[in-house]
Amino acid sequence: MSTHLTRRNALLTVAVAPVAGATLTSTTAFAQTDEASMPSQPAAIPAYRRFVIGDLTVTTLLAGTKLLPEPHGTFGLNASDGEFTALSEANFLPTDRALNSFTPVVVETGDAKILFDTGLDVEGLTGAMKAAGVAPQSITHVVITHMHGDHIGGLMGEDGPTFPDATHITGQVEWDYWSQTKNAGFDAKLRPLEDRFQFINPDDEFLPGFKAVDAYGHTPGMLAYWITSGGQQLVLTADTANHYVWSLQRPDWEVRFDMDKEKAKETRDRLLKRVAEARVPFIGYHMPFPGLGFLHPKDEGYEFVPASYQFNLPKDV
Repeated sequence: MSTHLTRRNALLTVAVAPVAGATLTSTTAFAQTDEASMPSQPAAIPAYRRFVIGDLTVTTLLAGTKLLPEPHGTFGLNASDGEFTALSEANFLPTDRALNSFTPVVVETGDAKILFDTGLDVEGLTGAMKAAGVAPQSITHVVITHMHGDHIGGLMGEDGPTFPDATHITGQVEWDYWSQTKNAGFDAKLRPLEDRFQFINPDDEFLPGFKAVDAYGHTPGMLAYWITSGGQQLVLTADTANHYVWSLQRPDWEVRFDMDKEKAKETRDRLLKRVAEARVPFIGYHMPFPGLGFLHPKDEGYEFVPASYQFNLPKDV
C-alpha cells in the first residue's frame, strides 16, 4: 500500500482535523484559556472548513455569529405569524431567536488566493484566517459582493488596510450607488481604498473561471459568482438567500434587509432555480456554517442539503 502524502491528501487531512484552541463567539475568535476562567458560552463552532472542488482549494471562514431575536421581524415580513410558526416548527427551529453566521470564503487557484467578503470586523476575520492558516499577506484578490456592513467590516482597521497588497474587486453598479450616499461604513471602509478597486459588471470574469452574476435586489448592485474549475462548478450566492429555511423554502418571503424586495425575490427565483437545476454546490454567506450545500426542489421553494464528505474524498486511490 502506498503511503505517500500528496498535496491534495494533505489538504484533506487538514480539512477534517479539529481546530486546536479556536472557538468563536459573536464576532471574535479567541484562544482557549483555563476552563475555570472561561465565561459561559454556547457550544463552539470550528472557525473554518476546507474543501477541494475541481482544481480549487476552498476554505470557508466563520468570521463571527450573532444572535437574532424575534426572527419574524426580519424574515417572512409578508407571512402571517401562523405561517412563520408552522414552517419553523416543521424544521425544528425556534421562533423567538436565530443564530446568524458570517462566512467569508477563500478560494485558491494555485496562482491566486481570493477572499470573498470580509465579515463584520477585522478581528473576527483575521482570527478565523489564523485558525485556517491563511495569512492576510497571502491574499491576492479581495472581492466584495455588496456593501452591507457585515461584508466590508474586515477591510480596514486601526492599522489601515487589512490586505494592502491585494487587488480589490466589486461591482460597478454597487460602488456607484454607495459612493453617492452618505454612509459611515462605506466612508470608513471603502472610500479610502478606491484606487485599489477594479470594477466589474454581470458576466465579467475577473480571473479565468470566475464569472460575476447579476444578484441585484438585496442591494442595488450585489454580484454572485459562478466559478468553474477542473470540470466542476461552485456558486457563491452571497446574500441572495439569507436563511436556509425561511429564505430557501419560501423564496417569496420578504427579508427586512433586502433593499428592493421585489427584485430580490426575482433574483432568488432566477438564481436558485439555476443552481438547483445544474445540481452544483453553492456557498451562502448566511447558510449554517460551513455554508456549503446543494438545493433540492421542495414545494414552492428548495430544501438546503448540507455538504458532508463529498469534497473531502481523495481522488488518487
